[in-house]
Amino acid sequence: MENLKLSLFFLTSLWFLFFFCHGIESPQFTVIHSESDLEIRLYKESWWISAPVQGISFEKATKEGFHRLYQYIHGNNTNSSKLAMTAPILTSITPQAKQPLEYTVSFYLSSKFHGSPPRPLPDLSVKLGRWESLCMVVRKFSGFAGDDNITEEVANLMTSLAQSNLTAILEDKNAYTIAQYNSSSHLVGRLNEVWMRIAGSSTEGC
Repeated sequence: MENLKLSLFFLTSLWFLFFFCHGIESPQFTVIHSESDLEIRLYKESWWISAPVQGISFEKATKEGFHRLYQYIHGNNTNSSKLAMTAPILTSITPQAKQPLEYTVSFYLSSKFHGSPPRPLPDLSVKLGRWESLCMVVRKFSGFAGDDNITEEVANLMTSLAQSNLTAILEDKNAYTIAQYNSSSHLVGRLNEVWMRIAGSSTEGC
């Protein structure tokens, strides 16, 4: 177990070292509406590789999912292809009635592989998926994203949305995504985001 923790820490640190030393690709979006503490973004169609994880904490799910995705993008796929790093790391949470939480940890696939990404090997239990163009309401927050604060940050987004100058219809009020941009060693100026999908809004474009 201790070796696994050290391995996960090493892989995470390596990813973030790459992130800060090189400009890397992120999903493309247009800001449709912006206020002091939230944005409405229209994301373009995109491809993702995702690792489902069930029944553990947000922090443990993120580490476990990242470990499997890291193997995929470093050649554990049918083409033995190495894929470019992207940002951010997404952990999506979907509460289930009377069941453990379902987490999905995701990496964005660079545009080079859109439409024809290499297939993951079955033992990784990861899956490819294409996101249609979609709208998100987004709120930034600082510090570390963890089990002790993500629920509060989602509530802050809901409050900001209720107090905003627009009307937005959420696809699912209980489902949300945490986007993380910084390494654990980055102590100042950390950036995270809460994302929630919206089905429609009073803003043109979404």
